[in-house]
Amino acid sequence: MKASQFISTVKLGIKSLLLHKLRSGLTMLGIIFGVCSVIAMLAIGEGASYEAQEAIKNLGSNNIIIRSVKPPEDTNDTGGGRGMELDYGLTYDDGARIYSTIPGVRRVLPMRIIRENVRFNENTFPCQIIGTTPVYPEIVGVDIIRGRFICDTDELHQQNVCALTTGLANRLFPYQDPLTQAIKVAGVYYRVVGLVREKNTKEQRAQSGEMEGEPLDNNVYIPMSTSRSRMGELIIKRLTGGMGIEAERVELHQITVQMNDTDAVEVADPQIKTLLGRFHEKNDYETIVPLQLLRQAEETKRIFNIVLGSIAAISLLVGGIGIMNIMLATVTERTREIGVRRALGAKKRDITTQFLVETVVLSIGGGLVGVIVGVATPFIVSHLTEMKTIVTLWSVLIAFGISGAIGIAFGIYPASAAAELDPIEALRHE
Repeated sequence: MKASQFISTVKLGIKSLLLHKLRSGLTMLGIIFGVCSVIAMLAIGEGASYEAQEAIKNLGSNNIIIRSVKPPEDTNDTGGGRGMELDYGLTYDDGARIYSTIPGVRRVLPMRIIRENVRFNENTFPCQIIGTTPVYPEIVGVDIIRGRFICDTDELHQQNVCALTTGLANRLFPYQDPLTQAIKVAGVYYRVVGLVREKNTKEQRAQSGEMEGEPLDNNVYIPMSTSRSRMGELIIKRLTGGMGIEAERVELHQITVQMNDTDAVEVADPQIKTLLGRFHEKNDYETIVPLQLLRQAEETKRIFNIVLGSIAAISLLVGGIGIMNIMLATVTERTREIGVRRALGAKKRDITTQFLVETVVLSIGGGLVGVIVGVATPFIVSHLTEMKTIVTLWSVLIAFGISGAIGIAFGIYPASAAAELDPIEALRHE
């Protein structure tokens, strides 16, 4: 078919559709909603997956996180005792053994995390007191907003200094400059030397005791040596309902092991578990490998996108069936027109092309409108719900490509049915 003939066929198809604007518009709705739902659902899924993966990446793909966990047998025994002392968890020796024994270890970061109230004048808030070393920002990842983090001199001389997360500082010091003040924790004053912002506060909760419902950015960082000398290793808790007290002796709540590269992570993980197993009779620790979590999150993302895309594609399928239904009805209505065209010399190919063009115009037109609505919908969702959405180019291309393919696939049968009509019988059709 020549280009001029094809153009005139397209014009004729569009003209035929415009004769029934309402019907054509309603027919396009199935494709519009289908394309829109594919793009919007994939954008929501992509956004949710992105946030999960970023949170895992912030933990460090080269890191292995080891956390102290209260053994099950100790958990079961705490309810009936008064003054019971539990001794479990990671030790300072564990960190030293890992650093000296496991190949590929760059640095080891010990952490003690204790729940306490922090006070400034009349302002009192629950927080996490994190005893750690100066390499914390480099391994875990925090942004120093003002001042500095704890340094080697603070660690060496057991200085009473601290760094606060910005959220906690804003609550404690609504009108003062935090860097000129001191806070009180467990009867000891600590001078504020810096303000930091956590990148992954939620995932950093490695402590005994839950802090649900409290602000996430409520950390106070002090030198590890200060934590040991001022707070000791015995944590005393008052049991609910007046059932006495519970004492826990935990040297370290968390050890973060930073490896030289990601290849060393996968090798070191089982080696660390074997090493710790030799010195821990109870199952009082757990290991978390962010690299493995990241790969699981990526796999989950792929499955999630397939499921969401498949659900949304059903809308496109329904839209295609609607187009076929309307085009079959159109063939019946225009039977006499087809007979006249055949009598005037039109070939079967010309009739097939005309009806196929009309179907493709419906599907592509609906696809274009669906793309516009589908791209706009995630932005509206993000604005109204603060949910992160990401519209990817591939989702737009796939949705639009499928809409065009559906137009062709579901238009072939009606077009072929129109072309196969007997010209004489078609002319007799009333």
